[in-house]
Amino acid sequence: MAKRLYEIGFIGGGNMAEALIKGLLDAGSIGASSVAVAEPLAARRRSLVRRFKVRAQAGNREVAAASRILVLAVKPQVMGAVLAELAGSVGRSTVVVSIAAGVTTARLQKGLGGNVRVVRVMPNTPCLIGRGMSVLCAGKNATASDLKRCRRLFDTVGRTMIVSKEGAMHAVTALSGSGPAYVYMFAESLMGGGTAAGLDPATARQLALETIAGAAEMMLATTSSPAELRQAVSSPGGTTVAGLERLRVGGLPAALRSAVRAAAARSRELSRSSGS
Repeated sequence: MAKRLYEIGFIGGGNMAEALIKGLLDAGSIGASSVAVAEPLAARRRSLVRRFKVRAQAGNREVAAASRILVLAVKPQVMGAVLAELAGSVGRSTVVVSIAAGVTTARLQKGLGGNVRVVRVMPNTPCLIGRGMSVLCAGKNATASDLKRCRRLFDTVGRTMIVSKEGAMHAVTALSGSGPAYVYMFAESLMGGGTAAGLDPATARQLALETIAGAAEMMLATTSSPAELRQAVSSPGGTTVAGLERLRVGGLPAALRSAVRAAAARSRELSRSSGS
């Protein structure tokens, strides 16, 4: 097995890999010379090298063999081919981190040779601006120290949480993984309502986005529940109550709960279809 040359290696150099590299370098927790990326697109490799001064190459096996922590930053659809290529290249001292939705630690371990130490992570897209939410789950061979090291990696791009039962990752994927898209649709609808009520699009956009951001910060800053906060701004017979009643009649609360359940069910289907 090759000597470990890199503290962290990435298989795949897409947006999430870039976010993690940026977070690590900005935090000063690692130097650019300790990071390697395997990326098939030459233009993407050049971009990563130019921006971050990391090592980038086309070959997956070389990066896998030379990294202490190996992040599999590829889509679930190509994970099977990646695992087949990397089998035998990952040593027992390497910690493998997967951010592919629906791919279980058992499948990763089997595909890489059985004794590999694996940590599965479900990040979300706000990691790209350092405001992500990432949930980690350890495979059976991973140690508490492995999990701690991986958590420090994702702490550089937002908040982190650990779940002990891997089955919970389907619900995690549905809520925090897919959740930003639900919020974006909500924002679109608020903007549309604002323009329909007479605001120009730019004003409606700013009001909607600042309102969502402020409400989220308020929920994070207080011990009050969302229901309590909602009641505090719902004066009897007032404008807020009129709007909330339309949301209830339109089925928004039930639709959001249903969306999370549907996304979780789809995560389970993808896991089964991929052989996980």
